[in-house]
Amino acid sequence: MNTVPDLPGLFFTFENHTKWYLMSKAAATRLVILQKSFRLIYANGYQATSIDDIIATTKVTKGAFFYHFKNKDEMGLAMIKEIMYPGMYQALVQPLTDSQDPVTEIYAMMKGLLLTNPFFDVRYGCPAINLIDEMAPLNKQFNKALSILVLEWQKAIEASLNAGKTSGKIGREIDAGQTAYFIMSGYGGIRNLGKIYGKTCYTSYLSGLKTYLMSLR
Repeated sequence: MNTVPDLPGLFFTFENHTKWYLMSKAAATRLVILQKSFRLIYANGYQATSIDDIIATTKVTKGAFFYHFKNKDEMGLAMIKEIMYPGMYQALVQPLTDSQDPVTEIYAMMKGLLLTNPFFDVRYGCPAINLIDEMAPLNKQFNKALSILVLEWQKAIEASLNAGKTSGKIGREIDAGQTAYFIMSGYGGIRNLGKIYGKTCYTSYLSGLKTYLMSLR
């Protein structure tokens, strides 16, 4: 079974030891379950990760797991909301907040995601894209939870582009909605191709993305 190393970064929020020790034991156990489950699922997939795998990795009892979560799907939904969403928001949405130059900022956001973020592993792609591919068609609750991540990113890109249109940094004829879809779908595609080609394909993609974004001026 694949494992994800303990790297500092977006999704591991318990590095503040003061907060960690102030947490109740039950809350700390729940957080450990969610974070370690995330690592397992990112590396191995949701359906391939069993409750027994999670228990073995977290070293909690089965009783402790079921004290916090009725079943695996309840845990998975909590993982999306409490672990994935804050991290993805920080990486995808915050860089575009109060946008001044959409071309520069969207490119920098994407470059950061693909090349400089210490958490993402090219072998495993993007955790959100993986879950969308695997679970969105099968589970309505997962579909709804994951759509929140996607819609927030879409709105951030559109807002950035519309701000650029207002300031003259982006052509007024540009359709912000269509452009956001194009940018987002490109990210999903290159993440999956990276699993096969490795990180070098990210560089080629970013070069093409830069050319495309410049054409929006």
